[in-house]
Amino acid sequence: MQYVNVGRSGLKVSQLCLGTMSYGNPKARAWILPEEEGRPIIRRALELGINYFDTADMYSGGDSERVLGRALRDYARRDEVVVATKVFYPMGPGPNQRGLSRKHLLDAIDASLERLGMDYVDLYQVHRWDDETPIEETLETLNDIVRSGKARYIGASSMYAWQFQKALMTSDRHGWARFISMQNHYNLVYREEEREMLPLCRAEGVGILPWSPLARGFLARPRSAAATLRAGTDAFAHELYYTEADYQVVDAVERIADDRGVAQAQVALSWLLHQTGVTSPIIGATKIAHLEQAVDAASLTLSLAECASLEAAYQPHRVLGHT
Repeated sequence: MQYVNVGRSGLKVSQLCLGTMSYGNPKARAWILPEEEGRPIIRRALELGINYFDTADMYSGGDSERVLGRALRDYARRDEVVVATKVFYPMGPGPNQRGLSRKHLLDAIDASLERLGMDYVDLYQVHRWDDETPIEETLETLNDIVRSGKARYIGASSMYAWQFQKALMTSDRHGWARFISMQNHYNLVYREEEREMLPLCRAEGVGILPWSPLARGFLARPRSAAATLRAGTDAFAHELYYTEADYQVVDAVERIADDRGVAQAQVALSWLLHQTGVTSPIIGATKIAHLEQAVDAASLTLSLAECASLEAAYQPHRVLGHT
């Protein structure tokens, strides 16, 4: 496993991040694993050299944070791992139990730390942009959270490039803690981030941490394959993908995977790791074999011709994943 800096920060993370949305409470979503099935995957990730784990307060209503925290306490030293969580989505029925207001951020970081059983998180990320809260209020509060020691760094997730640039400029103007990372929607069937967000991140020294690098499993299966449990029950995936143009990209992935004798997931993930500025894609794994395949993908080198073949069928999309 190789370790890379997150943008221009000094934080070093494994070239792959294990996302833990899939571990928590199966009642939340049919494809989520209960704790006893998720723990072995977290343990195997550590054995493979993954030191970076991502969760969010809203995953399984907080159970994902609890599962991750308990597993890391049992299997790792706290100073050897990088733990990231996110805040924005509703955590209760009240109007102040969501968003990026000062009140909710201060409540949310304490609640996340309690669920994780930790004194701090390494990376505290805003899960989405909040139109109802001034960015100055959000950033000043995040700066206070960093200064208090409850978070080491701050990051952001999907938003428009102009919003992210405004946030960076506001932090710079006030001397506040700056976002070191952008966790954005980026994969072979959704490449709209290449227009503005990726160039902005490269110019500003911000680490790129793509979510859904396999398009929620869509890129990992031939078009003729039977639907998995997740594919059959993940309504959000069908809002993002599954057009004919998307399937043509999948066909290209399948051809190269067959030629190489590797899994489709490895080809799709390797392509993402070839993109300039990409720091650590956030992979989801519900089987240890899938995790091991992903780690092997980090050492798979694609030719320029193979990359061109994978990119040729792409058709522009409307903006997806910002809400």
